[in-house]
Amino acid sequence: MNNYHKIPVSRIVDRIIDLALSEDIGHGDITTEPLLLDHIAGKAEIVAKEQMVVAGLEMVKLVYEKLDSGVEFNALAADGDRVDNAGTIVAELKSSLHTLLAGERVALNFLQKMCGIATHVRSYVDSLPSLSFRLTDTRKTTPGWRVLEKYAVRVGGAYNHRMGLYDGVLIKDNHISACGGIARAVEMVRSRVSHLVRIEVEAENLKEVKAALEAGADVIMLDNMDYDTMAKAVELIGGRAETEVSGGVEREQLERLRVLGVNVVSSGALTHAARFVDLSMSIAPLK
Repeated sequence: MNNYHKIPVSRIVDRIIDLALSEDIGHGDITTEPLLLDHIAGKAEIVAKEQMVVAGLEMVKLVYEKLDSGVEFNALAADGDRVDNAGTIVAELKSSLHTLLAGERVALNFLQKMCGIATHVRSYVDSLPSLSFRLTDTRKTTPGWRVLEKYAVRVGGAYNHRMGLYDGVLIKDNHISACGGIARAVEMVRSRVSHLVRIEVEAENLKEVKAALEAGADVIMLDNMDYDTMAKAVELIGGRAETEVSGGVEREQLERLRVLGVNVVSSGALTHAARFVDLSMSIAPLK
């Protein structure tokens, strides 16, 4: 899987980590601080307790660097690796026992969530011998976590749809209703965006598919259509626009969608249906 890149060390990621540490540590760790562990060196091992796809190890490093700029972090796996055996150590850290304990839950929360998404997405990708379409996520992400969840989707082997409202035109049912029709909505957007920007229109039936075609849509989303209607829509479009299937897409449907010959399949379930995977952190004094 090579269609992803490193987590962007940006102000967004920085703020996410600051917020997570603030909500967990608050004004101080009243369990660890009385134990006077700040000057005792420690070692931590992050252990996978089930099969998974690794994603988000860099977040562990970034969390601990907030707490101790001198932390030693050693990744024993890479994002995208598949862990097949419970008990596999995926990373090691060295810092004070106080620091390791203070960052434990926040670091694991990031890692368990991101590995969970990557593992879930990989199960979709692996369900087909080959994907004739591009499988993408949606904007159904945890508020504030979008950059991380979409990164985990890429690690799992799928692709990102638009990141937000700012980087892709998608004219949906409410836009169409507000403008009085597909043709008018496409015309208004086309007159105001760069000629380099493609315009996608959501269609819920064959009448709307035809209207989107006549309006010159670059991409037509077949939204929540039954299989027979989607097949007719693909035939009607006939390659004059790219086709995207969206709405309630589950893993079991992918094979039938592949046969349809659509260009893109988007599924919010890639992010919102993923669970935390089971990882733990073992912390001990450094001998």
